[in-house]
Amino acid sequence: MEQTIAYGDGLLFLGSCFADEVGALCRGLGFDAMVNPFGVLYNSASIAQSVERLDTGQAFEHDDVIVVGENQYCTFSHNTAFWSSSETALLEQTNRSLAEAHVHFMASKWVVISLGTSWVFKNKVSGKVVSNCHKLPANQFDRQFLSVEQSSQYLAEIVQRHPEKQFVFTVSPLRHLKDGLHENQLSKAALLLAVDKVCKTYDNAHYFPAYEILLDELRDYRFYKEDMVHPTEQAVRYIWKRFIDFAVDPKERSAMKAAAELKQMLQHRPLFPESEAFRKFEELKEKKVNALQNDFPKVCINNLSE
Repeated sequence: MEQTIAYGDGLLFLGSCFADEVGALCRGLGFDAMVNPFGVLYNSASIAQSVERLDTGQAFEHDDVIVVGENQYCTFSHNTAFWSSSETALLEQTNRSLAEAHVHFMASKWVVISLGTSWVFKNKVSGKVVSNCHKLPANQFDRQFLSVEQSSQYLAEIVQRHPEKQFVFTVSPLRHLKDGLHENQLSKAALLLAVDKVCKTYDNAHYFPAYEILLDELRDYRFYKEDMVHPTEQAVRYIWKRFIDFAVDPKERSAMKAAAELKQMLQHRPLFPESEAFRKFEELKEKKVNALQNDFPKVCINNLSE
């Protein structure tokens, strides 16, 4: 890429739980990153709807609320992490999160989108693709497969509306085995073709091969967890390092190293907090914080504690 990520650039990670993991690693090293403000999103249609909401900042209202579980409330735009026992509390939470995400998105230079599947569920009443079915009865939804053209159109509209931003697309290596082995492969293939079309059309759209790295470089089931669906922590960190090499300015390596060292100190939990050794450790930590702030003022130190 001609442009690369630097400290001080706003980043937004959207999409599958792979976006959650890679985004959290970036945020944990002090990058100004926000990760999945609506919760995990799996398909291009849901991501496009979420970006439109981030664009407008339009608040969620009563008509957006659904009842799920036993007297739990949520929306079809969010995942189960937003479930609430009160509609009022739900709307307060979702709109507070939306307001923060809207501001962050508008200021962000980079948007990283991780696509999980081409399969979508449409609510039969509204006719809209939902981000999450919330375990509601299957007869409330129609399951459909987004074609290459449909997915590429959703993604292209996002890129077109924001020529000022850089977009990095990736296809999640997470396996959607519930779709079926063959269906999962068709789904990933359609996503790969859709993203390829978008990246060949727009100069500010780029592709990072997370899917290919896991399948073609690591090439071993030991890099999947016991569920045979999710990549292991080792695999995620390997792909994340490759992402850093691909997307982050090499000049930021010194800042990343200093941030990682301070992060380790901030996460330290003392056995003997009243000891002289711990007092000296705290003094050293304070010096490290001041040094990082002076040498690399664009590092978000507050994120290092997460």
